[in-house]
Amino acid sequence: MLRASGVLLTVLTAIAAAVLTFPGFFRLDQTFPVAQIISFRPLLAVGFGVAAVVFLLLAAARPVRAFALSMVVVLAAAGAANAAVVASRGLGTAELPAATDDSVRVMTWNTAGEATDPALVAQTAVAMGAQIVSLPETTIETGEQVAIAMRELGSPMWAHHVEFGEDSWDAGSTTLLITPDLGDYAVIQSSADGSSNTGVLPSAVAMPVDGEGPIVVAVHAVAPRPAYMQKWRDDLRWLADQCAGDNVIMAGDFNATIDHMARFGVDGGVLGACHDAAADSGNGGVGTWSTDVPALVGAPIDHVLHSSGWRTTGSVVLHSLDGAGSDHRPLVVQLEPTS
Repeated sequence: MLRASGVLLTVLTAIAAAVLTFPGFFRLDQTFPVAQIISFRPLLAVGFGVAAVVFLLLAAARPVRAFALSMVVVLAAAGAANAAVVASRGLGTAELPAATDDSVRVMTWNTAGEATDPALVAQTAVAMGAQIVSLPETTIETGEQVAIAMRELGSPMWAHHVEFGEDSWDAGSTTLLITPDLGDYAVIQSSADGSSNTGVLPSAVAMPVDGEGPIVVAVHAVAPRPAYMQKWRDDLRWLADQCAGDNVIMAGDFNATIDHMARFGVDGGVLGACHDAAADSGNGGVGTWSTDVPALVGAPIDHVLHSSGWRTTGSVVLHSLDGAGSDHRPLVVQLEPTS
């Protein structure tokens, strides 16, 4: 009886480990609570590793040795597989390459409303040479302060925004700053009035007025809380639909990792036809949320995505601003046109 129970527990553990390691294969990557757990793959890897060590110690007891060793094999394999996934996406790079005449630098930072000083946002954007700045949870009033401060620092920007209703705080607003060097932009009407947008929190779709330059989407998808799971899935589907052309740049708080997006990827893209700049340049495994935990155990839910008209040449997640007020880290990427 004891042996049968051990076999059953080992099999169940192996199934659970497989689901958490390869959630997309089981079509559970967007299902509660798997979606929440896999957001923190580094912690999964550590958890499986610690459990493997515990069972290795238990193997010293002869009556449970066979069971304990079988559990060690399952747990160690799961830990190694999760660690390999994180490592393949990148554990961090410290610098961006030198900017070129054609490069575009994109910064996204969920500012958590008034928690982050607009002057600091501006200083960071200018220091990083950002030409597109996506600011979820930022009102247009704050966004204009950032734009004015950037102008005074020698980097003028146009401020655009979308706002949904009377939110209890600044999560109901998303601001997008774009340099005049990329031409004139305007937020499309369906994005502004919410008729075609993410469902709970606003995203801003800005089109070049002069017909040149990329389509720019400042993203804020709802978080996958139990009550919002379907709305979260709908947001990811809508965002995937925005990345159908070859000249699209999306940046913001997706409240999703690559694992959650993969179901909506087409033609080799991570989400729609878009590729993830951080994962393509060594930072895809670095957590952007929350600043309360080290970056290598956090969730990489803030992204810059781009379609085939662009390629990634570098990225960096800024750790030095963890005490700035926001619970998100800024992500900055450098893109080059492919033609």
